[in-house]
Amino acid sequence: ECYVQNTAREYAKIYAAEAEPLEGFGEVPEIIPIFLVHRPANNIPYATVEEELVGEFVKYSVRDGKEVNFLRRDSEAGQKCCTFQHWVYEKTNGSLLVTDLQGVGMKLTDVGIATLAKGYKGFKGNCSISFIEQFKALHQCNKYCEMLGLKSLRTTHQKQRKATSMKIKNLPNSPTIKKTVPKKAREPRDFISSEH
Repeated sequence: ECYVQNTAREYAKIYAAEAEPLEGFGEVPEIIPIFLVHRPANNIPYATVEEELVGEFVKYSVRDGKEVNFLRRDSEAGQKCCTFQHWVYEKTNGSLLVTDLQGVGMKLTDVGIATLAKGYKGFKGNCSISFIEQFKALHQCNKYCEMLGLKSLRTTHQKQRKATSMKIKNLPNSPTIKKTVPKKAREPRDFISSEH
């Protein structure tokens, strides 16, 4: 737990160093430190200690990557958390994603880390690898992503498919082929997460 949160904190410090000097970027999310305390005389000899966060506790992202909270998309803190995730993903060449971003205002705690491969940077992986794919599929760049010059996460294949479908729609006098898709196939699917 300490290794995960404190590693994410180090990434957040580097992110802050790049983002804060940018004109108009403003305050940057901070992941608070967590400490391991040894208490040999206690029944439970080890405990973690961190700063108490007072105020409205908000989940800006969750482990399964779903967009479940409007505060994630619409608040400044939520957008900057999404940008932080995108930044970490890009800096690690898609090998690591900080997830489960939550806290009070710009102070975050109890974060998770998903890695593309077990053992990457010493992580056993406390979040499923599928969270990285879900993040790539759901992330929508915002003005903070643009300010940092982050690349879109949409794949070339997705871009080409969208461009092709747009061209077909705009062709005059083109025959329309109607495909019948079973109703069940058209219903949106929920992502299923698994803890390892």
